Amino acid sequence: MWCYFQYHDYKFLSSFPPKVREELLEMRKHPEENRRQLWEHVYQYYDVAEFFPGLSNPDWLMVGVMLACELPLLIWFGMRTAQPISRDVGELARTARRVASGDFQARIHLRDGAPRDIEQMAADFNDMATRLEQYELELRESSAMLAHELRTPLNAAMGRLQGMLDEVFPLESVQLETVQRQLNQINRLVNDLHFISLARAGKMELVTERFALLALVSERISWAHDAIKAAEIRCEVDVPKDLHIDADHDRIGQVLSILIDNATRYGAAGGLIQVYARTKGSVVRIVVGDRGEGVSESSLQRLRERFWRADESRHRNFGGSGLGLAIADAICRAHGGSLAFENRTGGGLLAVVELDTARQPRPGAKSESA
Repeated sequence: MWCYFQYHDYKFLSSFPPKVREELLEMRKHPEENRRQLWEHVYQYYDVAEFFPGLSNPDWLMVGVMLACELPLLIWFGMRTAQPISRDVGELARTARRVASGDFQARIHLRDGAPRDIEQMAADFNDMATRLEQYELELRESSAMLAHELRTPLNAAMGRLQGMLDEVFPLESVQLETVQRQLNQINRLVNDLHFISLARAGKMELVTERFALLALVSERISWAHDAIKAAEIRCEVDVPKDLHIDADHDRIGQVLSILIDNATRYGAAGGLIQVYARTKGSVVRIVVGDRGEGVSESSLQRLRERFWRADESRHRNFGGSGLGLAIADAICRAHGGSLAFENRTGGGLLAVVELDTARQPRPGAKSESA
């Protein structure tokens, strides 16, 4: 339109004689002072029809020509812009349908340069699909393992009872104690599963109090003294005496017992268990390390899964239900913290507990995990 009006003005000025045109250009520099003379020139040389708003005004013709030229360009540009976004949205919809049908391995793959909001949506969706895939795998594997863990002591107890009924075994306290131990094993397994279910549902109650971490570590090591001594393991502790935390004393003690027992069972070959703690800001970092064989890098993330064992380095001969680390992880999460594992330089495994004391409830208060 600017070009059109410039051309229209040029054509208008060209209709003036040269002397009048120069005079008009000079007057246009100060239009307010030369209003009357300007209107006289317009009246004399300008087509009055161009002042009317109707369709006879040639400006409308120019608007129509511009629309006819620009509209196809705008449509083409809009389609070029919308097509990639449409493909991204279509990819998201197709992947969502695959996940809804049970294919939890489906992931969204976007083109380079996708809008930031769509990239964030795809990243969140892929994270959700990864979690669903992990839960499905864990459920499938833990169901099979649960059946095995329950069947073994249950069959043994039933066989022992049937033997006593058939008078194959004498009905005496020794036989009844054997049955009781097998039933106790089943009961512990059921209680552990119930504990994990409560934690994942956010129903684990925490009784928070302030306590010295060194005293708790020393207590739990003393509880495991016989097992540590039998495995001929040396235990090193490096926890500041003045380090106090606000947490559930018994639950954090349970985490320490699980990690110490785990290091004793599977790290005995290294002959050393180390327990140390450090603080960084409001975060308390508690580490339990051994010098055993460690695990493969691909297995580190699975150590916290229910019933899972790294068979290549931590086989079933060591016993245990496979729920200990899952329970420890659930307790850490209930405190707003985390439990992670990493292999040590020179061999061995580190179990790292991180607790953010700034997120802990008031000492002495009861709380439920989020």
